[in-house]
Amino acid sequence: MNDSPGWATPGSSPSDGERPGTDGGAQQPSPSARPAPPAGDPKWSAEQPPPGQWSSPGTTPAAPQAQPQPTTGWGQQPGTPQAGQYGPQNGYPGGPGQWGQPPAAKPGVIPLRPLGLGEILDGAVATMRTHWRAVLPITLVVATVVQVISVIVQKFMLDDLAFATDPNAGPEEIIDSLGSTFAASAVVQLIEFLGTIVVTAMLTMVFSRAVLGQQSSVSDAWRESRPQLLRLIGLTVLMALGAILLGAVLVLPGVLAESVGLALLGCAVWLPLVIWLGIKFTLASPALMLEKSTVLKAFARSSKLVKDTWWRIFGITLLTIVIAFFISAMIVAPFQIISLIAFSGGLDPIEDGSGMTGWGVLIGPAIGLIIAQTIVMPFQSGVTVLLYVDQRIRREGLDLELARAAGLENYGTTGG
Repeated sequence: MNDSPGWATPGSSPSDGERPGTDGGAQQPSPSARPAPPAGDPKWSAEQPPPGQWSSPGTTPAAPQAQPQPTTGWGQQPGTPQAGQYGPQNGYPGGPGQWGQPPAAKPGVIPLRPLGLGEILDGAVATMRTHWRAVLPITLVVATVVQVISVIVQKFMLDDLAFATDPNAGPEEIIDSLGSTFAASAVVQLIEFLGTIVVTAMLTMVFSRAVLGQQSSVSDAWRESRPQLLRLIGLTVLMALGAILLGAVLVLPGVLAESVGLALLGCAVWLPLVIWLGIKFTLASPALMLEKSTVLKAFARSSKLVKDTWWRIFGITLLTIVIAFFISAMIVAPFQIISLIAFSGGLDPIEDGSGMTGWGVLIGPAIGLIIAQTIVMPFQSGVTVLLYVDQRIRREGLDLELARAAGLENYGTTGG
C-alpha cells in the first residue's frame, strides 16, 4: 500500500470475516516478580501463584506469557489492546466489569477501527468542516452550473407548456412545443447526471485523504479522480439501465395488457428488487475510485463488502437520505415562499399558472437549491465513502493499512 488514497487492491486483503492480528483470545498480562518465601518458614510453599491472576473454579490457570514491549505507533498506549483486536475480552479501560471499545489512532476524521453510526455521520460532517476549502468549491460550482441551466430550461419549458395549452394552437404546434420541452428537460437531466458524477468522483478522493489526515485541494481531487471518470459514468449508467430494464420486464406487460392488477403486482416486485440491488451495489462507486478497479470488479467488490450486512447499510443509507431531504426542504422552502410572495403577483396568477413562469419565481428556489446541494451532496458522498472504509476495516483489517499510509509505521504491531 502506498500513501495515496487509492488503497490496497482486493487481492491483497484477507478473506471475509478475518482480521489480522486476531487470535480470538484475551491477552494475559505477564506476571510480576514473584515474592520470595520467607526463609525457613514451613507455611510458605516454594511455588507461589503469580499476583493478580485468578481463574474460575474448576479451570486451569493459563501459563504465564512474556510481556510485550510498548509500541511507538501514534495513538497506541502501553498496555492497551493492539489494533485489529476487538471484543469484550479486550474491554477498555481495564478492570472488572468495565467494557468498551479499545482506543484507536485517529490521524484524520475517523478513528481507525470499526465505526458506529454516529462516527460515520460525524466523520462526514467533520470532513466538510475541516476540508471546506476543497469540498465547498467542488459542490458550489457544480450546483451553480446545474441550477443556472435548469432555470433557463424551466423558463423555456414553462413557456412552451403554456403555448401548448393554448386553445388556438394547432396539433403540429402543440407537438413541436412538447417535443422542445422534453428535449430541454433531457438536457437538464443530463447536466445534473454528469455534475453528480463529477462531484462524487472528486469528493471520494477528498474524503479518502481526510481519513488519513491529509489535506486536499480541488486540483488534487480532479487529478486523482479524472482517470476513473469514464468508468464511473459507465457504472452509473449500468445501474440506471438495470433499474429501467427490470421495470420494463416486470411492469410493462401489465401496462400493455391494460391490467391494473398485473401492473401493480409488477411494481410490487420491481420496487423491492431495485432497492435490494441498489444497496447491494451502493459501495461500487468508492470501490471503483479508491481501488482503481474496473466496473465489473467494482460491482463484485460492493457485493462482497455488503454481504451479511445489507440491513445495516440499508438503515444508514435510508437515514442519510431522510436527513438530506429535511436539510434541503428547510433551506429551499423559505426561498420558494418568498419568491412566490414577491414575484408571482398574487394568488390568482398562482392558481392559473401564469405566475409561475416569472424569472423571480424561478430564481428564488434555484438559489435555495444551490445552497442545499452544496451541503447535501458532500454529506451523502461522505457517508458512502466512510461506509466503504468501515466495511473494509471490519472484513479486511484496512485500519492497519490506513495507519501505515498515515505514517504510523508501528501501529498494530507488538514491537520488540
